[in-house]
Amino acid sequence: MDNIYNASYVLQLNGYNISNEGVFPAFLFATLNYMIILLCNFTIILTILLNKSLHQPMHLFLVSLPINDLIGSSALFPHLIKEILTNSKRIQLSACIIQAFSIHIYAAGSVFILTAMAYDRYIAICYPLRYNTVMTNAHIMKIITLVWSSCVVLIGVLFILLLRLRHCRSEITNSYCDNPSLMNLVCQDTTINNIYGLFISAITQVLANCLVFYTYLRILMACFRSRQSDTKAKALHTCATHLFVFLLFECLGLFTIISYRLKNISPHLRGFMGVSTLIFPPTLNPIIYGLKTKEIREKVFTIFRNK
Repeated sequence: MDNIYNASYVLQLNGYNISNEGVFPAFLFATLNYMIILLCNFTIILTILLNKSLHQPMHLFLVSLPINDLIGSSALFPHLIKEILTNSKRIQLSACIIQAFSIHIYAAGSVFILTAMAYDRYIAICYPLRYNTVMTNAHIMKIITLVWSSCVVLIGVLFILLLRLRHCRSEITNSYCDNPSLMNLVCQDTTINNIYGLFISAITQVLANCLVFYTYLRILMACFRSRQSDTKAKALHTCATHLFVFLLFECLGLFTIISYRLKNISPHLRGFMGVSTLIFPPTLNPIIYGLKTKEIREKVFTIFRNK
């Protein structure tokens, strides 16, 4: 059996089944979608970084979100576009591991960053007078550092446990590489990997969902107690859009995680839901979190008008 460290080992991807008539529409959709994701996310990042007036707590979180979205989309789209054009259905093991690691970093990062942003909105709306005291730039940087370091450590350990195992299969039934797909190639005992994978999934999901729903429940209570109708409407609109993105990502992600445990789920449905997790949030996040934020929208329009 070849060791999984054999980076030149070639794997077979069986998730792509595109007819000859569907090649051009699929290529056009994937290319345009990736270009939109790159344009929107880079626009948000550069707008915040180049304008000192936007170097505020909430906007610092908004830099992490598009960076994370770029990691996830760039892990999928370049290889997806190549597969649509060449129909090779092959990927080197080293490229597969890098893609899987990037996708899991993106998934964990999305949950943690959206949770941190919910906490920021909670302080801003429920304790507005203490916001500038609590959410200082130093405190924000500590939270961001904790978010990224937690992602790297948790996912790093997951893949260290995977890389210690040997494999004897080379067929991946999914359209992209992830930890469960690579685990299916392994011929050794994977009990430790399964326990650790379920542990970090359960811990992150329980903590993130409990914290997000608690903060938004407190925000809703504060909004309904407020006598200022304009403030109430603005807060409700902001929280509703943020909660929509979080629930969309959670539903797609949880379905993908659970589907690997159910044998009667169609591989095509599982692949579609997994790919949707890497397409829709990176496309919607810059619009909902970036362009719908008044300060960022005004700076973006000013830049394009000047150009």
